[in-house]
Amino acid sequence: MKNIIRFSSKDIQRLACLALIVLSACSSADGGGATGPTPVPPVDTAAPAVRREMRGMWVATVANIDWPSRTALSADQQRAEFTDILSRAAAAGINTIVFQVRPAGDAVYQSSIEPWASLLTGTQGNNPGYDPLAFAIQEAHARGMELHAWINPFRAGNTSDTLKLAGSHIFNSRRDLVRVYGSNIWMDPGEPDVQDRSMSVIADIVQRYDIDAIHADDYFYPYVVTDGAGKAIAFPDDATFVKYGAGSARDDWRRANINRFVERMYREVHAIKPTIKVGISPFGIWRPGFPAGVQGLDAYASIYADSRKWLQEGWVDYLAPQLYWAIAAPQQSFPALLGWWLQQNVKGRNVWPGLAAYRVNNGTSSAYTLQEIPDQIKVTRGQNATGVMLYNTSWTLKQNGGALATALASDLYNVPALVPASPWLDAVAPGKPTLALKSGNVEITPAAGEPARWWTARLKDGSAWTTRILFAAQTTISISSGVSRVLVEAVDQSGNTSSAAEWRR
Repeated sequence: MKNIIRFSSKDIQRLACLALIVLSACSSADGGGATGPTPVPPVDTAAPAVRREMRGMWVATVANIDWPSRTALSADQQRAEFTDILSRAAAAGINTIVFQVRPAGDAVYQSSIEPWASLLTGTQGNNPGYDPLAFAIQEAHARGMELHAWINPFRAGNTSDTLKLAGSHIFNSRRDLVRVYGSNIWMDPGEPDVQDRSMSVIADIVQRYDIDAIHADDYFYPYVVTDGAGKAIAFPDDATFVKYGAGSARDDWRRANINRFVERMYREVHAIKPTIKVGISPFGIWRPGFPAGVQGLDAYASIYADSRKWLQEGWVDYLAPQLYWAIAAPQQSFPALLGWWLQQNVKGRNVWPGLAAYRVNNGTSSAYTLQEIPDQIKVTRGQNATGVMLYNTSWTLKQNGGALATALASDLYNVPALVPASPWLDAVAPGKPTLALKSGNVEITPAAGEPARWWTARLKDGSAWTTRILFAAQTTISISSGVSRVLVEAVDQSGNTSSAAEWRR
């Protein structure tokens, strides 16, 4: 009888696998037969993170430096010029406009406290026919940009203009509070009524306008003026010091006046709107020798600005020291000064250095090359600072044929960025929105609870991702037929972000 070999089911499976291995080896050895398509690695579809960086720009209105270009423009012409500035800024990657609205005891907005600025119409007190600040806020937000209202707390104008000042200007309405100093007129910071007036102006702006920040620059006590012999002229506050400075050294008293104002501004602005930012852009050197090797004006001793104290006390949400010197400047090294300021930031506020765009190819002996500003931005990033501010608009966007704006847009600012957060103002993230496709567009529905201030939207079209920053009122995202994914985060006024809502085609 023949022997019958029986295989179990497991044995049959093993033999089948062995046969497949042998066939594969043979096919590979003789090179014959089709081997199938080469495996393609999966495409990475992870969305890029939303970038966070301050990319600010000052729009100076005093003396018509940046806007309007002259006083004879109509309201429509002024609006057209400002719209052009914003469109150019957005194209360059700018995300914050610092708009000068109180240059010298006057107003570039509708005010019941101070007169319309003459820079608008040529005559102080004349209504330009619209509200420039309201217009600026609306148009900046529509382009995904923050609007910071820039005020000068104590500057009151020029002596050459005193006969042209409106009756409501402080020089005429409260002459007892104003000092003539060189060719300038100045509100005396030591007078309590002066500080009250400036705070009432700030409070009025914060209450009535949907701004993202209040911003003050470096003018507190005036920069020292000298006489014909080169001798420093004393600021004429003798009577004020007698009334309010008893028992103090005058320099200490003056610094205390400014410190009191800075602390009060921070506290009272947040009492009105707790989550808008307060920023100051002081002179870039606190004192000579800080850091070692730095020389220049002593802002602490000459204009009584103890800006290091403001940062260390947390009386600002951001500090933008005006570091208007080159990387290679031997006595005012940009990297050294920036590093020193960052070391003083014990409260973890935002430090965004001011950069001197106005020095690019400006024909002076200290002119920058075009590459200096991009290089300073790289230095800033390298020191883990979170952004910069550019002074001024005309030199950033238009001078040299707009070369600086083009350079920024094509490289360092080629992807939109969201302004960094200020979590000490509010650390609670807003709720995640919901998304739905309606009429070919993605519609955003906000979550209940804290309202969004902005949306970040990331769109995937083919294999490419793009980022948009949208003001919260914009709840419709137009998309092309190639868009397959949309991610949206809610951003509150302090910059906290929700988790991302997603729509997929």
